[in-house]
Amino acid sequence: MYRFEWSLPPVEDLFLGKHTTFKQGQCYFIYDRIWMTRVNELVTQMRSGDVRALARAISLIENAAPDAVEVLSACFPYTGKALHIGVTGAPGAGKSTLVDRLARAWRGKGSKVGVIAVDPTSPFTGGALLGDRIRMQERLDSNNGGDSLYVRSMATRGSLGGLAQTTADVAQVIEASGRDVVLIETVGVGQDEIEIVRLADVTVVVLVPGMGDDVQSLKAGIMEIADVFVVNKADREGADRVEKEICAMQSLAGNHGTWVSPVVKTVSTTGEGIDALFAAIGQRRDWLEKDGRFKTRRTAYWQRRIEGMLQQALLKEARSHGLSEKELGSHAERVAAGAEDPYRLISVLVERVFAARGGER
Repeated sequence: MYRFEWSLPPVEDLFLGKHTTFKQGQCYFIYDRIWMTRVNELVTQMRSGDVRALARAISLIENAAPDAVEVLSACFPYTGKALHIGVTGAPGAGKSTLVDRLARAWRGKGSKVGVIAVDPTSPFTGGALLGDRIRMQERLDSNNGGDSLYVRSMATRGSLGGLAQTTADVAQVIEASGRDVVLIETVGVGQDEIEIVRLADVTVVVLVPGMGDDVQSLKAGIMEIADVFVVNKADREGADRVEKEICAMQSLAGNHGTWVSPVVKTVSTTGEGIDALFAAIGQRRDWLEKDGRFKTRRTAYWQRRIEGMLQQALLKEARSHGLSEKELGSHAERVAAGAEDPYRLISVLVERVFAARGGER
């Protein structure tokens, strides 16, 4: 009797949608994606504390793998309870050290913490240093293999707004793994990179003294999104002046209802002021939990998310029905030359997609 042994392909190949063909004895085995079973297994492992399973799930999302939607769908029932905190500010403001201190504070209270650190992508090489993870390495090393802290670095991959395109989805996956708090650190931002306010429940804007004209730094845009202001590196000269100017310009802080954004002075390298910041974030959370504010905020968030997801799905559908990069380039060339009306073009392309879908039925 002929004897042979066989095994399933690597789970990564299955998740990435690869058809795996291998030969053992004289037999060939071809496995298509066993998607639902494998997705459920991955999410189960992830929720049981398997950090590698969590890392694999996030990689699927970041790489837009064929099964990414199924992973997100499987994770969704376990989301909606964690507190999402965004930390944003100019480059060099000390955001990473501040996030590190906050993560320590929440872990000290017995909470499980996830950290997403977004780093800029080089416009020349397409690479990213992911230096925030290096700064937090001490905390990771002291975790001793536990699951109370998980740090994920992400590159923007050319996305604007201070976040990567998949940051919101990655935050959902990290929350589904059992995290109570998700800290999201943006890249160093300027005056209008404010995507974080749409994702975070609480937005912390970090400022530092001595960065040129203080009033210039207090412009509309990033200043209006702050739920909590932090004057970091408060041991430097000029910290009191920055605090006073923020307080004098609270009217520019946006329409936060009855909430007035507090100003907290910190020295993140020593931990000074971290307890006050921790308390201010807690007060903001308590304020949101009253009068249905949390529900209203998250409803508005999901309305924007659904619109964005719908736009992506429609574009993907258009590309699957003949709108190739080459054709898109041809349309762009004709529009630039004034030979084609872009507004009428969109109607034609949309009609073509829905006509094709109708024909498939």
